[in-house]
Amino acid sequence: MSDRLIRLVVEVGVITAMIIALPYKLFELDRYFVPKELVLHAAALIIAILLIVRRRSLTFDIVDGLIAFFLLWSVASALFATNHWVAQRSVAISVSGAIIFWGSRAVARAGTYRPILVAAAIATVCTAALCLAQAYGLDTDYFSTNRAPGGTFGNRNFVAHIAVIGLPSLVWCTVTARRPVGALLGSLGAALVGAALVLSRSRAAWLAVAASIVILLIPMIASRKYWRGGLVGGRFARLCLAAAIGGMVAIVMPNSLNWNSDSPYLDSARGMVDYKKGSGRGRVAQYTNSLRMAISNPVFGVGPGNWPVRYVRFAPSNDRSLADDGMTANPWPSSDWVAFISERGFLPTIALLAAFAVLFFRALRRWGELANPDAVLAQCALAGTIVATMVVSAFDAVLLLGAPVFLVWAVLGTTSGIRPPPRVLNVPSSALGVASIALLLMTIISTARSAAQTISMTLVGRGGMTAGWVNGATWDPGSYRINLRVAELYSRRGRCSVARPYARRAVSLFPNSPQAKRIARSCE
Repeated sequence: MSDRLIRLVVEVGVITAMIIALPYKLFELDRYFVPKELVLHAAALIIAILLIVRRRSLTFDIVDGLIAFFLLWSVASALFATNHWVAQRSVAISVSGAIIFWGSRAVARAGTYRPILVAAAIATVCTAALCLAQAYGLDTDYFSTNRAPGGTFGNRNFVAHIAVIGLPSLVWCTVTARRPVGALLGSLGAALVGAALVLSRSRAAWLAVAASIVILLIPMIASRKYWRGGLVGGRFARLCLAAAIGGMVAIVMPNSLNWNSDSPYLDSARGMVDYKKGSGRGRVAQYTNSLRMAISNPVFGVGPGNWPVRYVRFAPSNDRSLADDGMTANPWPSSDWVAFISERGFLPTIALLAAFAVLFFRALRRWGELANPDAVLAQCALAGTIVATMVVSAFDAVLLLGAPVFLVWAVLGTTSGIRPPPRVLNVPSSALGVASIALLLMTIISTARSAAQTISMTLVGRGGMTAGWVNGATWDPGSYRINLRVAELYSRRGRCSVARPYARRAVSLFPNSPQAKRIARSCE
């Protein structure tokens, strides 16, 4: 029963995380991220409870140990962070992702893994479909006009990340479908994903597709002897053809997107590896400054999620990562791994990289031990998911965000749990009890925090000019933006006694913010 419940939570959660969003345009990024994080944390909380209830003993393999080390070090790093609110939020995403991984792995080890991979494929197609809906004219408050077509992610790059990460699961579901109609639906889904990838103009996603093809070409050929009859080859060929047709139709079919170039897709293709100008040059400068930040804080970094808090001290005034207000333009660097190194230190980053490496190489070995050809192909899907994740996370934020974290760890847990690990370590019951209590408390806090953030945005979006912001600050005292806004509203009215605590709170959250310091000084 617990396995079925975990499986259901993962299936419903991964699809819900892709389509949920809020309509409040005042919060252009968080109105997409916060509700997705809430789904992630709520699912992790339920799975944690189910895992704790069913377990009397626990075994760890090397992957589990590396992930646990990454989490423990991240928690220690958060204790030394400047802004503990963003640190908690960042660590919470990592912890909940790990719980999704362990829950999905437990279900797969019990013998059921297809439904979760099917849910991952459906989630990927839903994301692509919503992206295409916006591109071809659907207008709703849940979409953003910035970085369109972003669908329910608000940014076309994030849609492309989901599309390329979920593509191996979609391929696996299509070629191993139990019925012909399933293979047909998978091919149609691939056409939607192909069209979304083209319209996204995401160079990181395009590179991920190319890298997956190159790296997995030999393993795919080697797995041919495990295929059943001729169904897999024919279905794979039809899926590739459908994806190619979907991409070509997207290029020639008129859409509602306003590109600034006469040949936008060709320009994006030319700029995939260009690091001497444009966004490529900006990334190199950002990575260099972030590395200086990491070297100055090599053990614990500046704290999870604290890259935007501290980056302004290491960046020159003409850095393209800085906005006009003196703050960073984005709340994260343009790479997960740059973020992990600068925020959490070198050791946990190496541990997480090692976990991915172990999963990748283990997926390509000892196929003869697996029960059936579907399991062999699932190992190829595991390797493909890792390659896609590594590439897109090298150039954008992926493992820092709730929705892709849910998808990545659900797929990795499911596909890696198909066969038992070669070596395991028994965990004492006392250590298991401590770990269980810690994980349970963290997921409860994370879920409550995300729920409070959602309520805060709702109060601001639906409330009066000042009352809404004040109520929002009550529910989400760790929001720099809300505290700064309340301080501005009261300081303009000359009510410094009311504005002062909000301004001071904003300064404590982002000590290098010129706006917060200016309001705080004006009310002294």
